Amino acid sequence: MILRILLLAGALASAQDAQTLFQKHCGVCHGSGQGTERGPNLMNNRTVLGATRAQTLALIRDGVPARGMPPFPLPAAELELLTDLVRSLSAPAADAQPRGDARAGRSQFESAGCLNCHMVHGRGKLNGPDLSNLGREKTLAEIEEAVRTPSATIKTGYSHATVRTKAGQTIRGFLRNQSRYNLQLQDSAGRFHLLNQNEVQTLTVNPRSIMPAPAGDPANLIAYLATLRATAESFRLQAETGPAFAQLANPKPGDWASYHGLLSGNRHSPLNQITPANVGRLALQWVFPVNHNVLEVTPLVVDGVMYVSGPNQVFAIDARAGRTIWHYQRPRSPETRGDPAKGTNRGVAILGDQVFLVTDNAHLLSIHRVSGQLLWERVITEGVTDTKNLGNTAAPLVVNGLVVAGVSGGDLGARGFLDAYDAATGERVWRFWTVPAPGEPLSETWQGTALPQFGGGGATWMTGTFDPETQTVFWGTGN
Repeated sequence: MILRILLLAGALASAQDAQTLFQKHCGVCHGSGQGTERGPNLMNNRTVLGATRAQTLALIRDGVPARGMPPFPLPAAELELLTDLVRSLSAPAADAQPRGDARAGRSQFESAGCLNCHMVHGRGKLNGPDLSNLGREKTLAEIEEAVRTPSATIKTGYSHATVRTKAGQTIRGFLRNQSRYNLQLQDSAGRFHLLNQNEVQTLTVNPRSIMPAPAGDPANLIAYLATLRATAESFRLQAETGPAFAQLANPKPGDWASYHGLLSGNRHSPLNQITPANVGRLALQWVFPVNHNVLEVTPLVVDGVMYVSGPNQVFAIDARAGRTIWHYQRPRSPETRGDPAKGTNRGVAILGDQVFLVTDNAHLLSIHRVSGQLLWERVITEGVTDTKNLGNTAAPLVVNGLVVAGVSGGDLGARGFLDAYDAATGERVWRFWTVPAPGEPLSETWQGTALPQFGGGGATWMTGTFDPETQTVFWGTGN
């Protein structure tokens, strides 16, 4: 009991010390946290919420001189206290302790039919935002406001609208993006309708959220939503409304559904509208800036949506208008070497409602085709002893229900291999090593130091091809 009292007293003292430090060093610009004309509000701040603890500490220590924030080279203990206080002002809901019973809240969420509009860890529908990582993406105050007064803040891209086209079609859905010239609408089945304004007769936007306010005290529901966070657990999507493998194997005219266009890899398009007679009349239609200057990507185009990748990021773009539908991005990995460190990324793969991207540090990501939400993540280098030179720059290849992905790093001495993952769950199905390890069959055919000293190389850094007739994957190796 004495120990508990001492620990509690220590915690209270630390909290008071942190408040004193904040008022001394930060209060003149940030007030008590709500911000002043000299500095931004730190409560429910999206930048603070999205930063790691190390990033927040470095920002306080080093400052942002270009924006008028001086550095604070405080002793380590004071920096730690101040960092924790600043982060607590925008703590994600998953770190809070809301009142209410989360288990009862989950029952309420499911019995009320919330899964008919929202997806949670692969279950449900996308007639509303994906909630799988809500507890990490939002603060408790933001979740409470969204539940109690749904119309107070409607998430960007989720205003509900009705479009009447000049051709007589009526489309209802979420207005994902709009300009003077075009709009992008997502219907309840997850289909995108990419319209020019000259095709639209009327556009009616509902000023209120289609989500009803709850009856009674929603404390249990809020407590459940605060627990939601993306995990590495496997799940299986309930429905696949996007392009199936047959559509990738035999793409529609105008689609470029895989890295090579066709799984055979010949990169030939049968389109014939551009001829020697009219090629001189080609003109620029739109420009889309990607915040990276070493682009080696082959964009995919499926059903009018273009998927463009850069280092650790994917854009879904209206291919006719060049406007963003969604954008997924994560920070670059500081530990990478070689081409992955330069930001090289050659593209993505798509199957059903999933877009597959491999990151610079060789993580395979499944991202939802409609929402841009991360569904699952797998570490390709899992089980490899020496990973320091391994990364990835290639587009994955979808083969039936598998996602096949390789690694780069052979020029730095990494041993190459190829993995196949179940597209729905992310579970690894097989691994093929391109060169033997010392002592394995055929290792005796290797002479000199290449095999024992450098792993043999044989990286799988370019996307392979697939022959559906023989059900064979072909994959080149290099370096």
